[in-house]
Amino acid sequence: MEGHLRFSGLPVVEVGRDVDWTANPHGNRSWALNLHTLRWIGGLARAYERSGEPAYLRRACDLARHWIRENPRGGTGVSPWAWAEHAVALRAPVLVCLSEHVRTRWLRDSLAEHGDVLADPKLYRVGHNHGLDQDIGLLVTGCRLGLARWRDLAVRRMIASVELAIDAQGVLHEQAPRYGVYVHRRLGVALRAIEESGVERPARMVAHRNALEAYVAHATQPDGRLVPIGDGPAALAPGFAHDGLVVRVFDGGYVFGRTAWDDPRSAYYSIRFGPGRRLHGHEDHLGVTYNAHGRRILVEAGFHSYEKTGYVEWTRMPEAHNVPVVVTGDFRPGTATRLVSSAIEPKRQTYELADDAYGVTRTRWVLVNHGPDLMVVHDSVPAGSALRSRWHFDPALKVVSRRDGVVVLGDGEWRVSLLQFPRAGQAVRPGLISPAQLRTDEIATVLSPEAVGVLTVIVPGCADPGVTVSGSTVTVHTPGGPVTFDLPYALPGKDLTAIG
Repeated sequence: MEGHLRFSGLPVVEVGRDVDWTANPHGNRSWALNLHTLRWIGGLARAYERSGEPAYLRRACDLARHWIRENPRGGTGVSPWAWAEHAVALRAPVLVCLSEHVRTRWLRDSLAEHGDVLADPKLYRVGHNHGLDQDIGLLVTGCRLGLARWRDLAVRRMIASVELAIDAQGVLHEQAPRYGVYVHRRLGVALRAIEESGVERPARMVAHRNALEAYVAHATQPDGRLVPIGDGPAALAPGFAHDGLVVRVFDGGYVFGRTAWDDPRSAYYSIRFGPGRRLHGHEDHLGVTYNAHGRRILVEAGFHSYEKTGYVEWTRMPEAHNVPVVVTGDFRPGTATRLVSSAIEPKRQTYELADDAYGVTRTRWVLVNHGPDLMVVHDSVPAGSALRSRWHFDPALKVVSRRDGVVVLGDGEWRVSLLQFPRAGQAVRPGLISPAQLRTDEIATVLSPEAVGVLTVIVPGCADPGVTVSGSTVTVHTPGGPVTFDLPYALPGKDLTAIG
């Protein structure tokens, strides 16, 4: 009412009674988009509906009319965000809501113009969350104006888009669990709007929306927050019902594993593979995250914002993730990764993945053991090439000690150890991740030695694990007892006996 707006977690801005629609005081893309969606005007309309206070409706009406007058499509000096496809999609339902109470020619004409834009196939984002919002906007606009052709077009596009966007297992092709939550919520809005328009809810849309819940449930860490894969922070998850499986491999490019559901101390891990990066995904293939003992251990770069900065671009690159980087080759963006094999047992799971993202075969073998908890990773490239694996630790974990091949990190009295072979050439560097939008935290990043093959062992709850080797058999001595496994690849040079 007083012209004070707060968007995108940024400080309050005073826009006054007559808004400057070209303003972007924070220089932030999300703030500018939110200004032009007019969803905050929708809040005034809802306040009027709840209270009957006419001042709320007058203020909403004045703001909408001012926006329409000051932002003609194609007009000189108009903000590029005014008629951006997503702004149009989110603004149209606000104007429809307002038109329930304001029956004027200027509002009806603006709705017709919004409908024309939303129906334009050249502007439509098929299979994208923006496209879903466009369909919702077109559907409700068509219903308000009595244009069944717009309603029917919107429903046809929704059905086709949802089958493209969500596979049969529920994986969203936008490659970020956070967007799975958003699309699930918006599909609920779409299905309700379809039903209220007099059309039967499409069974295929319902089925894909239900399948999406499994993907989001498995992408939820034991602390109830989403694993921060792709453009999404570790936000609270909606708590969808799960299928009871403690390990789930999704063909769309995800492995999610845990020791138990509904236990905040459960171990948890994720592994990325599958199609090349698209939409809200990152170049995180072969990347892993790992939680154990009720703590986050290995973390991703997270999501900072949609700003076009060097740091934001870095968060999407391989170096921002727990991956092997081939130092003798050039990275090829968008390369797909294969899950070559997997063996899933109650107390132990192993996976082998491979791709040619650097022009040579890059292979990662992962073993996750439960009770005692540990993660083992072996990375390799062909002879004549070399790699360095990168490991980003949770901000709570600080480096306690270092010696040949071993880094110990701790939080209070709790410790976690990283052991690597080869030993010489390991480095520990300060890093930066984004635990939430527009936030950064300092972390410790461990870089392996540069080698044709690197073995990494992560041992939670242990400051001094011992390692012995007999041929290809490795035994890690932990406080919970020894863990023995066979490596799929021979280790070059000296064995690991001297580590630990």
